Amino acid sequence: MQVTATGPQTIQKAEGESAILGCRYTVGPLDTGGLDIEWSVVSPDTTQKDQLLMSYSSGTKYIHENHALAKGLGFAAPDPSVGDASLSIALLSPAHSLTYQCKVKKSPGVDMRKVSLVVMVKPSAPKCWVEGGELVGEPVILHCQCAKGSTPLKYKWRRESGALPATATKDSVTGELKISNHSKSFAGIYRCEVNNAVGTEHCIINLRANKPPNRAAVIVGTIVGSLLLIIILLVITGLLYWKLSSRCHSEKEFSNDIREDVPPPESRPVSRHTSRTSSRP
Repeated sequence: MQVTATGPQTIQKAEGESAILGCRYTVGPLDTGGLDIEWSVVSPDTTQKDQLLMSYSSGTKYIHENHALAKGLGFAAPDPSVGDASLSIALLSPAHSLTYQCKVKKSPGVDMRKVSLVVMVKPSAPKCWVEGGELVGEPVILHCQCAKGSTPLKYKWRRESGALPATATKDSVTGELKISNHSKSFAGIYRCEVNNAVGTEHCIINLRANKPPNRAAVIVGTIVGSLLLIIILLVITGLLYWKLSSRCHSEKEFSNDIREDVPPPESRPVSRHTSRTSSRP
C-alpha cells in the first residue's frame, strides 16, 4: 500500500470556496484484506487523539455527524475504492483551517498523508483618499486602506496615464503614496491594488493640481483685515465710553434737581394745652 502525494502539502483557499485534499493510493500485490479509509483532523496537541471526520469501510461511506466540520464533507471520487480517496470540502470557512490526515489501510498494507488547509478572507474593496489640499508645490499623500482581508495584505499604486512620479515614495504595507512636491504633471488617475494569497481588489482616485493662493494677496488681505478689526474695536470702545459718560452725566443732573425741588421741613406748632399745663404751680 502506498499513498501518493497529489497537490501541495499546504493548500490556501478563499472563504466561501471549495477545496479538494488529494489522497491517491496504490494497492500492493500482497494487500488482500478489506479496504478502510479514514480522514481525520490532526490534533495540535500530541497527547490528544485525532478527530475522525469521514471513513469508508466494506463499501460504505460514513460521515461522522458529531463533528462541527462534518457539513459539506464528501469523497471527491464517486467510488473511493478505485485508488482515489481524496476529500472534498464545500463552502470553506476559517474554521476549516486545520491539518487533515488521510489513512488508507488494506491488510497488511497501510499508509497515510497529511495536508494542511489554510482558509483566508479575500480583501474587501479598499478606500482611496487624498490628504492635503492638492496644491502645486505642497506635499500630498494618497491613502489606500482595506477594511477586511487576511494578512499579509500588499498594496500597490500605479498611474493610469503613465509612470508614478520619480520622487514619490510608496509603502506596500500601509498603502501610502507620498509626493513631497506636487506639480501639474503629477495630476491624473491613480489606481491602488490590494491583494493577498487568495484575492485582489482595487480603488481609483483622481489627483488634481490646484493653483496655490497668491501669497502677497493673502498677506495684504490679512493686514487690511487686521486694521479694519482694530478700527471697529476702537469705534465700539468709543461708543461705549460715550454712552457711559452720557449716562453718568444725566444721573448727576437728575440728582441735583431733586435736591433743589424739595422744600424745607415745616416746624411743628406748640400746643396751647401743653403750655397751660406747664404754667400751673
